[in-house]
Amino acid sequence: MSRYSFLAAGEAGFLGVMLAAMSAHGDPDRARMIGSGAALLGWHAPAFLAWRAWGGATLAPVLWAAGLLLFGGAVLTRAFTGVSLGWTAPSGGILLLAGWLLVAFAALRR
Repeated sequence: MSRYSFLAAGEAGFLGVMLAAMSAHGDPDRARMIGSGAALLGWHAPAFLAWRAWGGATLAPVLWAAGLLLFGGAVLTRAFTGVSLGWTAPSGGILLLAGWLLVAFAALRR
């Protein structure tokens, strides 16, 4: 799992920086939504690394990765195309929240 945690951290960090630049220098009408996607990815990149360094179980980063794909993908799809993906964003958000709850529960068990 460590290789995948580092891969996820690298991808999230890369995309977060790229989207932050697009938000700062791109279309002002879409900047807020793109900036939200950048922040979401930027917050989770170090989380993947920290979780792995802490020796946490594999479920939390799996939920984060799935949540980032669904939530971030829906936000960015809407920002770039104007198309809403319906319940995709809330479903991804629920997965992200579940991943963070697992972190909290793991801390209580240690």
